[in-house]
Amino acid sequence: MAERFTKPFVRQEPIPEEGIAAAVEVMRSGALHRYGWPDGVSPAETLEERFAAWQGATHCLAVTSGGQAMRIALSALDIGPGDKVLTNAWTLAPVPGAIASVGATAVLVETTEDLVIDLADLAAKARASRAKTLLLSHMRGHLADMDALMSWSAASGVTVVEDCAHTMGAEWAGQKSGNFGHIACFSCQTYKHVNSGEGGLLTTDDPKVAARATILSGSYMLHDRHGAGPGIEAFADARLDMPNGSARMDNLRAAILLPQLDTLDDNLARWDRRAKIVRDALSRAPSVVLPSAPAAARRIGSSIQWRIPELDADGCRRFIADCAARGVEVKWFGDSAPRGFTSAHSSWRYVPAQELPRTDEVLSTLFDMRLPLTFSEEDCVILGSILTEVASASHLITA
Repeated sequence: MAERFTKPFVRQEPIPEEGIAAAVEVMRSGALHRYGWPDGVSPAETLEERFAAWQGATHCLAVTSGGQAMRIALSALDIGPGDKVLTNAWTLAPVPGAIASVGATAVLVETTEDLVIDLADLAAKARASRAKTLLLSHMRGHLADMDALMSWSAASGVTVVEDCAHTMGAEWAGQKSGNFGHIACFSCQTYKHVNSGEGGLLTTDDPKVAARATILSGSYMLHDRHGAGPGIEAFADARLDMPNGSARMDNLRAAILLPQLDTLDDNLARWDRRAKIVRDALSRAPSVVLPSAPAAARRIGSSIQWRIPELDADGCRRFIADCAARGVEVKWFGDSAPRGFTSAHSSWRYVPAQELPRTDEVLSTLFDMRLPLTFSEEDCVILGSILTEVASASHLITA
């Protein structure tokens, strides 16, 4: 009888006991609002200070989600109605959603077979659209050649905002993702590298942007109560110019996140080991094509992606069904309808329809699987074996 995987793909590790205790303390205090902390430095302020130090950024702002971090970042750069913003054609809906939420128009850039933004198409689309901002999605942790991209950015005058929802701790040539662009946005949603259910972090070295973002997040006139905020002089205009968006992180979520920073580096290494096991197994399936991993890139493997180019749409559906029959939850980006967290550009009606043949070809046979830390390395050996067996089944192609 064929081996079946029995663990759920949506189960995360429990919050550390220190986080549970800290959350209980916040609840007992009643001071969940970040500006209502009765005495001393609040958990939200502490989180901002500590994450800025870990990331190597000057300023950090804690907000309600990664999506809100992107929306605030664009607004802080004065992006609004009539503006065009470049972004990846392959990403998740909150990225073009952030652009639409400020009234701007997304210009979608092709995705390569290695699942990164196509730099040649990026340059062409920037010239044609005259867009001066790139919301760069490091989708599923895949990093483009950041040396080439940032060299192009400097030469073309395009400001880069990094969406690091999938790349907390990832690196290019030893430099952390998020430290290349003008602003970086991180997610603390349950399926990311730290877990507060929902939550986001924005980092930047620009005090003006940090001040504008702080007011946009809903600081009222309490903008001096931030752990990694700019000096009070940076708020002279921002406090009057920026609207209050009420997107503050609360002390409860910050308390849950703080002890997770202590184990983050260890957890990133644990994800790396799990992804390598599954990737090595898939590399032995002759039908499977894995994205290349440049030597300069350190990708955090909290998920894994692969293509099976020989499959048609029916074959892709059979592959998904065969994996499910053996307990393995695989997503397919080539589906005609959005499902769960997965969608493609053709279903984003808030974005003008655009021709993206290279991306469509890549997505048509692109599969995706989560690797939560609740899976042991032994579990990943089983997963790799099942995926390789199913991918090698002749009926997928010949039926």
